[in-house]
Order: sequence, then C-alpha cells, then structure tokens
Amino acid sequence: MTDLVLENLSVLRGKRRVLQQTNLHLHPGEFVGLIGPNGAGKSTLLRAALGLVGAEGHSSLARLSPAVRARIAAWLPQAREIAWPMPVIDLVALAQNGRRDAPQVQAALARMDVAHLAERPATALSGGEQARVLMARALAQDTPILLADEPIAGLDPAHQIACMKLFAARAAEGRVVMASLHDLGLAARFCARIVVLDHGQIVADGAPEKVLTPDLLGRVFGIHCHIATVEGGLVLHPLESCNHLTWKEGSDAG
Repeated sequence: MTDLVLENLSVLRGKRRVLQQTNLHLHPGEFVGLIGPNGAGKSTLLRAALGLVGAEGHSSLARLSPAVRARIAAWLPQAREIAWPMPVIDLVALAQNGRRDAPQVQAALARMDVAHLAERPATALSGGEQARVLMARALAQDTPILLADEPIAGLDPAHQIACMKLFAARAAEGRVVMASLHDLGLAARFCARIVVLDHGQIVADGAPEKVLTPDLLGRVFGIHCHIATVEGGLVLHPLESCNHLTWKEGSDAG
C-alpha cells in the first residue's frame, strides 16, 4: 500500500505563487476528485506532486528517482496528442516495456473499450478514442497511484461514466486515484473525497455531501446548483451563473 503525501507544497511562477503551502494526505482506497475554477492550480498541483515542475515543500512522489516513480505512479496529462502512427496495442504496451501479451495490457485495452482498435494506427482515431487509448496506457502501468488531469474531457457521456466507475473500482482495489475534474455532477456522484482549489489554495476537503454546499459552489464557482441526495449518492446539476459572467461578441474567451 502506498500513500501520497504533500507537505507545504508551493509553486512559484516568476514572483507569483500559483500553488500555496498545500498539505494533502491521500490514502490507498480513495478516489479523490480535485476541482476548482480555471486557473485555480489543479494541473500545477498534480504536476508538482509528480516532480514535473519545480516546487518548494515535500512530495512523497517527487523525492523518488524517475525509475522508481514510474513503478509507483501513473500519470495521465491533460494534453492528449499522439505523435506517432503506431498501432494502439503497441502504444499501450509501452507501459509494460513493449510486451503486447502482458496481462496488464490486455486488461487495460478491454477496460477502456479499445481492444477492437488494437491494430489501428493511434493517430487515425478520433479525439475521444485517443483519450481512451492513453488512459489504457496509464492503466497498463498497474501502479498503486494514478494521477489524471481532466481524464474525462472529450469523452461522450457513456464513456465518461464508465471512466469514473473504473477509477472508483481502481481505488476500491486499494489504490490511490486523484483526478482533476470540471464535471461537478460526476465528481459528486463517484468520488469518495473532494478537494477544492481556489487561487492556489485548498479551500475545502472532505466527502462530497460535506464539501459541495450551495455556499461553496457560489463562492468558488459562481454558480447556483440543484443538489439532491438519492440512492447511490449525491446528485448535483449546475443551473445558472450567479456572478453575471457573460461572453461579449468578439472578445477572447481564453
């Protein structure tokens, strides 16, 4: 069993502190949803935890050598470009030193519903299919920790739900799973723990029903939501903005 421990983790960009004195302890068996507005520091936190960006403080992963870290943690970044037209199965097999017949590779292809694409060039797939292939490669590493940055972006609703169920199942196997998410409804439904970032700081951390309150959703996200508890968990659906956010014609929405 492997925990993920962050202590006073901070990241500077120039003179601006984009991640501030972050303390987190993630335990095996937890599926943690990392949420927050655009620019809150979610990607920075994940990358700093892995040692991919310079940071102050401590990360139990960043202190490891790259070879050891690769055996402990799988990383699914937000960028999903596949540069080489290699067969899907060979791309996924990179997680197991190129062994096509490795059980982890076959299981990952099946779990991400891409086994039927095994011999197709990865660059010939749709964006959603490529995302699932890259997720399969991360799963094939078969590590005790999985960190994913917006893993369900670009997937159709059925595959979004399937992905969230899969992450919850991986956690139930005794792994640490943390994913940054923008879909608050799916985070509320499937994550056992929610960590909320705002302006580089953790402003809430706990069970979805304790964290995702009308007050927090209004303060951090500027939205009104319908929230209900039903069999199987929390249901949350954004209804409208409460901060008068609008897009002007011809403006840069960034």
